[in-house]
Amino acid sequence: MEKTEKQKMLAGELYLATDPELASENKRACRLLRQYNSTTEEQPEQRSKILQELFGKVGEKIQIVPPFHCDYGSNIYAGNNFSMNYNCVILDCNTVHIGDNVLCAPYVQIYTAYHPTEPEIRLSGRELAAPIKIGNNVWIGGSAIICPGVTIGDNTTIGAGSVVVKDIPENVVAAGNPCRIIRHV
Repeated sequence: MEKTEKQKMLAGELYLATDPELASENKRACRLLRQYNSTTEEQPEQRSKILQELFGKVGEKIQIVPPFHCDYGSNIYAGNNFSMNYNCVILDCNTVHIGDNVLCAPYVQIYTAYHPTEPEIRLSGRELAAPIKIGNNVWIGGSAIICPGVTIGDNTTIGAGSVVVKDIPENVVAAGNPCRIIRHV
């Protein structure tokens, strides 16, 4: 039996994002995000309810300050005490696993999605996505970009403005473009 475009997407294979199933799931996410982004700080219960419907998993005490954007939401698995500040984006065309006690400053971007580098394949409209894993007790500074396929270890700090293109181990402070280990903690 041939794989669906969604199965290809989650397997890290070339897929078409314009597939009707994926387009429908994206529309669902857009509807929920529109509702979420129109809530106020006086509506924490409503925000929680929307995130529970949007995400694949929501831990206890999750806070995401609007506006927030994602592709599907259902591929995001957030642990306890997850906090994300203003204007963050998660392109969840593959799974994004976020541990407990993770803090994201404003404008953090988490990208599982990417395009082929070969022009003829890119022009076909097919895309790729690789999973991202963020460990426990991680702090990601403002405007940091987490690229496809990256794992960030437990107890790690990623400096503001960093571009994380490869795995970062646990118990370090890392920063820069490309992101590099500055010191061990």
